[in-house]
Amino acid sequence: MGLNSAIYEGWVRHRRHAPVGHAFRYRMFQLYLDLAELDQVFSGRWLWSVDRPNLAQFRRRDYFGDPSLPLDVAVRDHVQGQRGQRPTGPIRLLTHGRYFGKTMNPVSFYYGYGDDGVTLDWVLAEITNTPWNQRHAYLLDVADAQDHGGVLHWDFDKAFHVSPFMPMQRRYRWILQPPDESLRVHMDVMRDDQREFDATLVLERRPLTGNTLASCLARYPLLTAKVGAAIYWQAARLWLKRTPFHPHPDSLPRSPR
Repeated sequence: MGLNSAIYEGWVRHRRHAPVGHAFRYRMFQLYLDLAELDQVFSGRWLWSVDRPNLAQFRRRDYFGDPSLPLDVAVRDHVQGQRGQRPTGPIRLLTHGRYFGKTMNPVSFYYGYGDDGVTLDWVLAEITNTPWNQRHAYLLDVADAQDHGGVLHWDFDKAFHVSPFMPMQRRYRWILQPPDESLRVHMDVMRDDQREFDATLVLERRPLTGNTLASCLARYPLLTAKVGAAIYWQAARLWLKRTPFHPHPDSLPRSPR
């Protein structure tokens, strides 16, 4: 029986519409890992490993929750705490690995399935704000989504400071297509009815084989380092365009009681 884990390859695009225009796009690949398969997914791969130094690795402490817990357990504990019911179906993670010692994951998606392994039940989006290295997780329940032909829509308040060029008082509109032969994610940042920013991820599924892993590592050897460099380079461009700067809320003086 084949693996549920896979590779997804394609592109990501960011567009800023207000208060200044700005856009960029780059190609990338991501790992799509069934958390139950972590012990076997890179077995026999010389350049890939789990929790062991290598050119490419999956390191537990780079991801959600208490690193002393298995990732699968940490995610299930969190979802149970939020929903009041423990998930029992497969959990599959869309993320970047750690390449040449560097990792960078602006957002990782944990797709939680029903016991049939096919029906998507929830999505946990783990956000990292790069300058501060903080994490926050949004739990998106499929039962709460608007379903437009199998494409899921959520609308909710922003609760986590991500960029110094985006204020907190905003609303998100997220659109997700459940992973299949293709995978789509689209995120809008809204100020009232005005879209200020959007991000789009468009990926196509590839089998997770030795040839695919070697090909991706050869074609994107410093992927996570480039993602990190791109974040700071684009931030510098926004600063040069005099985009308003919004400090982290934790850095602001507290009002006296």
